Amino acid sequence: MKNIIISKDNDKIKLLRKLNNKKFRRQNDKFLVENLIIIEDAQKAGFYFEEIYVTKEFIKKNKERFDNVNKNKDYFLIDYKVNKSFSSLDTPSGICAVYKKPQTEINFAKNIIYLNKISDPGNLGTILRSALAFDLKNIVIDEYCVDLYNPKTISAAKEAIFKLKIEFDQDGKLLKKIKSKMPIYVTSLAGESDLQSLNNEKFCLVLGNEVSGVDESVLKQADNKIKIKMTDNIESLNVASAAAILFYQSFVRKM
Repeated sequence: MKNIIISKDNDKIKLLRKLNNKKFRRQNDKFLVENLIIIEDAQKAGFYFEEIYVTKEFIKKNKERFDNVNKNKDYFLIDYKVNKSFSSLDTPSGICAVYKKPQTEINFAKNIIYLNKISDPGNLGTILRSALAFDLKNIVIDEYCVDLYNPKTISAAKEAIFKLKIEFDQDGKLLKKIKSKMPIYVTSLAGESDLQSLNNEKFCLVLGNEVSGVDESVLKQADNKIKIKMTDNIESLNVASAAAILFYQSFVRKM
């Protein structure tokens, strides 16, 4: 059944606007997805939205796909102006789903990726998508990283948000637990090893801030510093690019 909303001052719409704020997302454990493909992929991964908002024009263009994700549930019909009032996109997509934040735990029997002070949402999302591509499904995000549920992070990560096991570290407590179970490798320009030369079956790989690299407090816990072999034409790679190369190397080691 459709519920029609015509005012951008409707309480439901006010709530959607608030969910564009990191603090409000954290307080309510909810976030928004404004992309039909991500909504479809989330459903395939077993995650379902709590509410969905859609324009008449969107349904007209995507009726079969919308019916498939909505499965005859109630939905909120809005117009372009209402959509524009809360959308984080320059051009609203015509659809918005509200999700409860997934509650997942990492698996200590598998390799772990630890993200330290990643500040750019696009980089964070791209790293997560690359991790999923190369079967590195255990992700730890420290409290200094950009918000996982930032719209730009979700746009870059796509379905990885729903398919990875993601935990959040506070005050390095989870990192200490990880260190007790496996070696910690940090990326560093001063590193002497590359990932392919290391023989450990299981490890935690730390990726650091785009400008300052891995934090000193984390470096002190490292069992090995690794780097990517490359020419002298540039000093370093973007962290998302470096992550993709290292994840691929990890994937190849298992083959």
